Amino acid sequence: MFFRLASKSIIYRKGSVMLTIIALSISMLVMFGVEHIREQAKVSFSNSVSGVDIIVGTRTGELNLLLYSVFRMGKPTNNMSWQSYTNLKNNPQVKWALPISLGDSHRGYRVLGTTSNYFDYFSYGEKQALEFSNGDKFNHLFDVVIGSEVAKSLKYQLGDQLTLAHGIGSTSFTNHTDTPFKIVGVLKPTGTAVDQTLHISLQGLEAIHLSASKRKELLNKAQQPLTNFVELQPQSVTAVMLGLKSRLSAFQLQRNINTNNEEPLMALLPGVALSELWQTLSVAESTLRLISSLVIISTLFGLSAMLLASIRERQQEIKLLRMIGASPFFIYWLIELEALLITLVSAFIAIVLLTVGLTASKSFLLTHYGLSVNANILSVNTLITVSILLFLTFLAAIPPAFMAFKEANRR
Repeated sequence: MFFRLASKSIIYRKGSVMLTIIALSISMLVMFGVEHIREQAKVSFSNSVSGVDIIVGTRTGELNLLLYSVFRMGKPTNNMSWQSYTNLKNNPQVKWALPISLGDSHRGYRVLGTTSNYFDYFSYGEKQALEFSNGDKFNHLFDVVIGSEVAKSLKYQLGDQLTLAHGIGSTSFTNHTDTPFKIVGVLKPTGTAVDQTLHISLQGLEAIHLSASKRKELLNKAQQPLTNFVELQPQSVTAVMLGLKSRLSAFQLQRNINTNNEEPLMALLPGVALSELWQTLSVAESTLRLISSLVIISTLFGLSAMLLASIRERQQEIKLLRMIGASPFFIYWLIELEALLITLVSAFIAIVLLTVGLTASKSFLLTHYGLSVNANILSVNTLITVSILLFLTFLAAIPPAFMAFKEANRR
């Protein structure tokens, strides 16, 4: 009966209550959205690379090297020599070395030049290996392996041909139209930048930047194994990913690389660099959380003001309740319950809207920002947040509930 009475009272004043619910729902949508996307961004970035002990590139900022080598964001300042890659590969502490070269694109998606070992050693998440949904890794000069998001967005299938463009913009005026690449493999979704990447061989990347006559000559030999194109060995690569025989040697090798005077190189530990990235973003995170909290608090003040204004209009209702035997404390808790019901309805609406919004924008966030966001926001943190909001609502409803209590005492 208590719950039914509070519900009937809210429905009777549906005009002002609806406006309050809309305001609260929007405020909670902002709060839940900021918190969920913040957590999902951390998970998505942390899962982007696994099993790589050291990343080596030319000397630049550690975050810049991490962003362009792992997340395909930004531009490399310079390339490192092939000889440096060979030296790293032959280092007795190194188990495997994956060279990567960036600089070209296809319809806004990055092209990554590497070796076929990339598909054997690169991993993500909890050391999950890359898997193919269709086809296999490249074996010929003009083969390309595409990520799942590229295949889905551009509707590519095995056997389709595509042309690459110079530069990393979505629009390019230098297209390598005379050297089309054939799709030989499509990777399974990983929720990382791999999904938005086209993978080709280092030799294929070198071939498309040769003169027109040499490219035409190479087209006639394109079906030969990659080992037959020794002359296409690159002079430089963008970065190198290293897997070590023992992770205990990571700091020693990092120091040796950073202090080597033969070529100015920088080595970073992905885990340490990610921690620095979150520290850099901590100010922005705190600012967003503060703004969303202030929005919620201001809306709860609005809820309190709405209930206060309604008490003056409910004098007859309070008088009637007193006549049928309701105590002042009954009326006090009735106002509190109404406020809590409004907050619960608002939280439900906010969660539904956010879930629908994240589901609809999941592909956009993955394509444009490399974020794999789980649309399910129901978690322990969400329940804790809702509990805190209910407690704040209880506090905000004390003034109108106390006023109703005083009004009931007069009756």
